[in-house]
Amino acid sequence: MTDQAVEPRRLTPDELRTLFLFESLTDEQLQWLSEAGYVESWDDGIVFNEGDEATCCYVLITGEIRLCKLSHGELVEINRTGQRGVYSGAFNAFFGANDHKSYTATMQVTRPSEFFVISAETMATMMNTWFPMAVHLIEGFVMGMRRTNETLGERERLLALGSLSAGLTHELNNPAAAAVRAAATLRQRVSGMRSKLAMLADGTLDATKLHQIVALQDDAVERLDKNKDKDVPPMELSDREDALTDWLDDHDVQASWDIAPVLAAAGLDVPWMEEVLTAVGPKYLEGAVRWLMYTIDTESLMNEIDDSVTRISTLVGAAKQYSQIDRAPYQTVDLRELLKSTLVMMSGKLQGYEVVKDFDPELPQIPAYAAELNQVWTNIIDNAVSAMGGSGTLTIRTRKDGAYAVVEIGDTGPGIPEEIRRRIFEPFFTTKPIGEGTGLGLDISWRIVVKKHHGDLRVESEPGRTVFKIVLPLDPERELESDPALLA
Repeated sequence: MTDQAVEPRRLTPDELRTLFLFESLTDEQLQWLSEAGYVESWDDGIVFNEGDEATCCYVLITGEIRLCKLSHGELVEINRTGQRGVYSGAFNAFFGANDHKSYTATMQVTRPSEFFVISAETMATMMNTWFPMAVHLIEGFVMGMRRTNETLGERERLLALGSLSAGLTHELNNPAAAAVRAAATLRQRVSGMRSKLAMLADGTLDATKLHQIVALQDDAVERLDKNKDKDVPPMELSDREDALTDWLDDHDVQASWDIAPVLAAAGLDVPWMEEVLTAVGPKYLEGAVRWLMYTIDTESLMNEIDDSVTRISTLVGAAKQYSQIDRAPYQTVDLRELLKSTLVMMSGKLQGYEVVKDFDPELPQIPAYAAELNQVWTNIIDNAVSAMGGSGTLTIRTRKDGAYAVVEIGDTGPGIPEEIRRRIFEPFFTTKPIGEGTGLGLDISWRIVVKKHHGDLRVESEPGRTVFKIVLPLDPERELESDPALLA
């Protein structure tokens, strides 16, 4: 004897009509569907996983189902129902696009259940044959929305880049202008030093005194270096200037009011000036004093140029880090460095706000799309600045939480009202006036974190405290291997 395949149970057209999804179909359509589909029973367990190839459509006849979505590597229940006729699975199979061929959630049965099942191919054939106009309208709407999202999303990125570029230009202009001014003044001071050097070295000043002046010059530079970072009280500095001015006047040094502030700022005082007098004598005192003033002045100007050029280099480095120029799109990155570069790029917008950085030094590097994560930080920080309205505290923290890296960006704004909190990640949803926001910043951020990095993006908010938490896997490949559904 040969085994015969067991014929699956089917629903009659009248039974199909009791399922609300099919109640408006014609007798002919119900008959065709009765022959195309079949009844399948499940005692318990998973019917299909999120991310699996979508092969079937399931309509509940009896029992109960539980729908779940993956979040932070865990299944989160989004719906549980025993309503007859509810459906799930490949019901978007009539779309032509390949990215609609995966299950968008995980479906489990919580007790013995029966489903009316049709294949994805049957669903596509049925929809395109019976409802071609509806399919065209829906597909046109979905594709139009997708193109709109892509176009406005690109515009959002360009606008953000333009805003950051304008801020960067302003930030670069300040140190560049300072360096130019310092260089021009330095040229004048060097010219003055040459003339004073000729006076000091006209042959009447012996070698011993010249060596003493050089030693005093070195000492003045050393004192300047020690004092440049000290915060000297204004009254103390003023008293020192007055004392030096009086001393210079008493010794017939011209323009004492111009020399005294330079000497005082370098930490020099009257006892030190007495050493100069002893070294050169009254005849050469004024030339030596001006020589020392030019030395201090040129050293200060070189420090200013060095600071300005370092600032420019830092800004250019931050811009390169932010834009990830000359770097692979996917690479191992230090999240702290990405956050620092973003803060430098946004420094113009952050003026007037207190910025608190609490970075975990032990947080390991992770594989990521660095430039896109920089866009996430930018979008969230920009929203935080807008929410605080001119003043407040921006707090950025990083920490390790098990197999995940967590970045928290918090502000002290008014908070996000409960009634709109669920909608903030929706595309085009914005609380800003028309024309001031596209409503795509958080939607783009969510897709970068959740879809591209298999992480999680969530928000906690109350008046005076809003915190966005970006959760990223430390080892994405290991997580994907342990849970293939994340490959969706």
